[in-house]
Amino acid sequence: MRRSDDPAKQVTPSAANARTAVGLEEDSALAEACRTGSLSAYEQLYQKHGARLKSIALNLLGNVHDAEDAVQEAFLKVHRGIRSFKGQSAFSTWIYRILLNSCYDLRRKKQRRQETPEQDLEPQGTFEAPAAATDHPLRLALEACVARLSPHYRNVFLLFEVEGFSHSEIAAMLGISEASSKNMLYQAKRKLRRLLSESEKSVKSEPS
Repeated sequence: MRRSDDPAKQVTPSAANARTAVGLEEDSALAEACRTGSLSAYEQLYQKHGARLKSIALNLLGNVHDAEDAVQEAFLKVHRGIRSFKGQSAFSTWIYRILLNSCYDLRRKKQRRQETPEQDLEPQGTFEAPAAATDHPLRLALEACVARLSPHYRNVFLLFEVEGFSHSEIAAMLGISEASSKNMLYQAKRKLRRLLSESEKSVKSEPS
């Protein structure tokens, strides 16, 4: 799991607000261009949001194949439903919400099919490492514990801690209040601490 923002970069509130305003204007213009059916607008949309969407889908679904399917389905839904976008939220928030729903739909379909080993590329709830060098035992233990969280807690934890979204953005994407997002994150971290502690005790109790 990787957080997509850089904690080393310090941004003042005024600079962050200005950047947000510019981003909203760009999103609004991009949404309007997409409504006209402009292919270049959709290409720009993919260039701007594609990498972030893939990162979110990979963290939520656990393997590259499913993540690519979810992102592809999300872009198809954006194309088909662009005229329904009313601008009541940021265009990017609307897109991310569509992606989350695509991830949920894919996960439900896989559960209903009662997957056979031949259909599985990765066991549900596992995470692919970006490189072998990052396979640190603590990271692997954390990812295993994150996979054991309930879907709502896991999604809030990943969106906040890994993808770097704010609670207001998460609330808009998941259709919950900011207070609920904060509470779910608190509960997720609390359960993760317990799961990690249990995992550590289990490792220590294994015969050497």
